Amino acid sequence: MDGGFNFGLEASHHLHSGYSHSVTRSWQGDSTILKSQLIYPIFVTDEQNKKNEIKSLPGQYQISPDLLVEFLKPLVAKGLKSVILFGVLINSAKDEVGSMASSKDSPVVHSIQLIRQNFPDLCIVCDVCLCAYTSHGHCGILDTENKIDNQKSIKRLGEMSLLLAQTGANVIAPSDMMDCRVSEIKRVLFANGFGGKVSVMAYSSKFASCFYGPFRDAASSGAKFGDRSAYQLPPPSRGLAIRAAERDEKEGADFVMVKPAGPYLDIIRDVKNAVKVPVACYQVSGEYAMLYHAAAAGAFNLQSAVLESLISLKRAGCDIYITYFTPNLLDWLPL
Repeated sequence: MDGGFNFGLEASHHLHSGYSHSVTRSWQGDSTILKSQLIYPIFVTDEQNKKNEIKSLPGQYQISPDLLVEFLKPLVAKGLKSVILFGVLINSAKDEVGSMASSKDSPVVHSIQLIRQNFPDLCIVCDVCLCAYTSHGHCGILDTENKIDNQKSIKRLGEMSLLLAQTGANVIAPSDMMDCRVSEIKRVLFANGFGGKVSVMAYSSKFASCFYGPFRDAASSGAKFGDRSAYQLPPPSRGLAIRAAERDEKEGADFVMVKPAGPYLDIIRDVKNAVKVPVACYQVSGEYAMLYHAAAAGAFNLQSAVLESLISLKRAGCDIYITYFTPNLLDWLPL
């Protein structure tokens, strides 16, 4: 040894010293997730005095608007800042054009009114899609050959969006995956004085995924024939995912989304690198069910697994987290 100490290997090969203490571990990456970054999905029905647990989503409910305020009170007290509302029709009729989607009698409209009256600071995001309101269960209007009529579809989505904005929604979140619907929704909002008041969170990179199974039970929104693979993205399609996010940003989306979240971490990073707006990630029903049931079977601790899953989304580039674990996270997160 010619003076100096021989490490045995290059000093740069020794890593443990950099995270041997809890504080130095915290310096190795940002694990901060704020309660204000969480959005809680809630399924509101056209029933009265009903709160039905969703069998495929344990701990989640279909809830009638008259019970919504009491349901939300403890969550708001713990720091809930935002919800996303999904309408569920149980008693009301569905038709080919989803008429109830733009009706003042829809459960989402009633829910917005109640939230506005009781929780004026809560950010209300509204899912915008026709699948839960159409008799055929598809996300748009169909032509005579049962194919999507894109122009008629985005016109209906604009009508639905305007009513929700007029009622008090803060964010319109189109999940339909129709071409150019962001542009149409933005046009309608601006034409009616909501352009600078109501934002659009586009489900931009939304894949035709098997992980949505429990959601379709929750929202009663499954397609009655065929599937949605002609408008939701093919799972291998990295290029389409980036193009869709870039297109929605150019059309005026204030936020873009990747859905599902965990199985598409690479897409989250691709989209984050491609756009200049915040990126939302939807930890969908199948992801929730997997974590919930694995923890119930003793595979791991639920809190540790959920927090790790969200940190992985953050590391990939996620800014906003839509997750059914929000009530748990309000207890687990410090901020």
